[in-house]
Amino acid sequence: MAIKIGIIGYRNHAKRLISLIQENQNCELVYVFHPTKKIDHEKFTNKFSDLLNCDAIIISSPNDTHFDYLIQLKEYTGYIFCEKPPVVNLKELEILDKFDKLQKTRIFFNFNYRFSHFNEILKKNINSKEIGTIIFIELISSHGLAFKKEYLNSWRANGDNNKFNLLDTVTIHYLDLIIQNFGKSKSQFYFPKLISNNGTSYDTGQLILEYENFNVSILNSYATPLIIELNIIGTNGQVSLKNNQLEVKTPRNTFDDEKFFVSPPIKIKKNIDMKEDYLLSLRKSFEFFVSHVLDKKPIDEKFFQTSLDSTDLILRLRNIKNE
Repeated sequence: MAIKIGIIGYRNHAKRLISLIQENQNCELVYVFHPTKKIDHEKFTNKFSDLLNCDAIIISSPNDTHFDYLIQLKEYTGYIFCEKPPVVNLKELEILDKFDKLQKTRIFFNFNYRFSHFNEILKKNINSKEIGTIIFIELISSHGLAFKKEYLNSWRANGDNNKFNLLDTVTIHYLDLIIQNFGKSKSQFYFPKLISNNGTSYDTGQLILEYENFNVSILNSYATPLIIELNIIGTNGQVSLKNNQLEVKTPRNTFDDEKFFVSPPIKIKKNIDMKEDYLLSLRKSFEFFVSHVLDKKPIDEKFFQTSLDSTDLILRLRNIKNE
């Protein structure tokens, strides 16, 4: 029997989620909610109470509405799939953190890079013999959006309302990915810049995370060619993903005839198509959520907590840079 799903939102990202619902034989889309508009959809409703009859509710509305909907659904006994970020300020975050365990295990915030190729590679190489102890991780994801004509008139370019849009919409995914695997960092440093001179919001930013024995660098930009790279350096080897090519080089003790260190041999080499990684990881994230609704089992509370930790750091970095 298919689970009944209602969604708050109908455009842009919500459209992708509607498609995933409709493609999944275990799901039935029963309501598409908007609080005021009369939208052109056969499942449309303006009655919020209609959603309460669903097995699961998806919140894919503007970021600043997420908290209000979560509060309205505090007594709802079904499951909630809420797009990131959970909230847009620290006061709201504190209230979410006080939700009880039952509430926390029925809400899933969609940081879907937890299901990406990047995450698979990270998990596989944590404490691996081939790589040894990790001492540095570098993540780069960038492209040239800031140089497209339509960028100037988009919300992303508006520094009055979205000065840190890159941090809020892109970097937060990779930060969450790192926190999910390694926990919270000791210290953080963020360096935002406007490189393209198009618009008034930052189009480039580097986040440095300091852990006890290693550092992480996350670089995101709208002002470069398309670059998707991952570099993991350990005491015994290196993992690199570049131009859709994954290479694992090991061991450290590789010498030439004169006993000088040389670059280790490539032990693993394979192609990984990163072009569709976002949509693939979104599908996996949605399917992960659906599996819990179908089985009526709690979602591990660590996902809720990591979502709060990632959002907390993003909000604090914004506040520091605005001072």
